[in-house]
Amino acid sequence: MSVAASRARLERQGVAAQSLPSTRIPMVMWVGLAILGFYTLVALGASWIAPLDPTAYLGKPLEYPSPGHLLGTNDVGQDNLSDLIFGARVSLLVGLSAAFLSMSIAALLGTTSGYLGGWFDAAVMRFVDIMIVIPRLPLMIVLAAYVGAGLDTTILVIGLLSWPQPTRVLRAQVLSLRSRTHVQAARLFGAGAPYIVLRHLIPALGPILAAGFVAHAGQAVLTEASLAFLGLGDPSNRSWGLTIRYALNVKGFFFTDQWLWSVLPAALNLSLLLMAFALVGMGLELLTNPRLRRPR
Repeated sequence: MSVAASRARLERQGVAAQSLPSTRIPMVMWVGLAILGFYTLVALGASWIAPLDPTAYLGKPLEYPSPGHLLGTNDVGQDNLSDLIFGARVSLLVGLSAAFLSMSIAALLGTTSGYLGGWFDAAVMRFVDIMIVIPRLPLMIVLAAYVGAGLDTTILVIGLLSWPQPTRVLRAQVLSLRSRTHVQAARLFGAGAPYIVLRHLIPALGPILAAGFVAHAGQAVLTEASLAFLGLGDPSNRSWGLTIRYALNVKGFFFTDQWLWSVLPAALNLSLLLMAFALVGMGLELLTNPRLRRPR
């Protein structure tokens, strides 16, 4: 039976239609996906879209916008527009990779600890509690400074320190799922824990995993920009945070109008990308939580 037919039948029985799951994608999610799609295309085609090599010294320092440099140049004569385009690649790579790593760890620990229970669950949860109370950003700064700058280091540091909170959420959901009839039936028929986790628990956690992935991707983008702004990023991979840092190193920079085509574009693109992840996350919540939808 289709969703429309089920909705009509339940309406005849006096059941509120808005309590049913909706398959219509909210407008906010479409807007977020459109923005993410645009930045994805820019990141994938940065080598062809960028007019110049962002690492080449092709102009005078702090040039004003001109046909040769549409957004001017930075303090060492590099093209600001090309630097801005390649910054999208770094931000998306760090955001998506770190979010995938953190949610993979959270899915593994949350499902196994919630399903197995006992001493393993207690040990994992105590370790999660310890990780949650430790201030994450200062720890990231210390680790990034100790390990050294590098894009892979940034991804690992962000991903390995962002899994505790989603682990608690997934574990709580698994505690409810493991008492369901189909899970109990699979256990009675001799299915092992790995099969039940991969076949029954992980698919049921799909909406939570998707929402957590989007939220952590946005957080990873902001964290990478913060680390780069503090000088702990990879200087060979120009990100938007690093662009803002280099601009602030120029004495008297904000007493001129150079910030309009150097700092402002990087800050606006960073804000727009974060807003896109937030809109997609809001759309996922509206899809998976019927209580958030307005009755029609």
